Amino acid sequence: MEILVTAFDPFGGESINPAQQAVERLDGTIGEHHIHKLIIPTVFGRAAELVIQEMEALCPDAVVCVGQAGGRKAVTPERVAINVMDANITDNAGVQPQDEPIVPGGPAAYFSTLPIKKMVEGIRTAGLEAAVSNSAGTFVCNSLLYSVLHHAATEMPETKAVFVHVPFIPQQTEGKDSVPSMPLEDIVRALTAAISVL
Repeated sequence: MEILVTAFDPFGGESINPAQQAVERLDGTIGEHHIHKLIIPTVFGRAAELVIQEMEALCPDAVVCVGQAGGRKAVTPERVAINVMDANITDNAGVQPQDEPIVPGGPAAYFSTLPIKKMVEGIRTAGLEAAVSNSAGTFVCNSLLYSVLHHAATEMPETKAVFVHVPFIPQQTEGKDSVPSMPLEDIVRALTAAISVL
């Protein structure tokens, strides 16, 4: 399989993004899969534009988008993306949409088209924490997943897609009591395990 794996740059005042660091460390080949990496800005609209451009150029079998979900303790494949942008912070272009559709007139939601429970099982088999998430939020992560799934549904029906959220890494939680984290090398192993079962 040809798999496009994307990750965002740092956002929300953070100087690093564990999603970016982990994706950059992925091997170029995982099992029989060829991995194509793309780092994108945490910007509404622009992130999706760049991923869709890469999808059209590459025609991948699968798209695995990766993002940071600070506060979560497990690696969490997302079940669903909803057609709304409703940000409680600005994106990296200073934009903060409120109650706006991602695709005007588009479906209310799209479900991920890759096997999220099989991905969770693969991560757990590797000895790491994982769980299915039923909410990708309403920030750029959700907007990207919805846009990718919409483009696949309307233009590239053979391409499957999912979003995977990863926790903070320890250096992001120094001095923050009770905020969970996961070592970067474990996030890399988790993503590798999730991709290997596709």
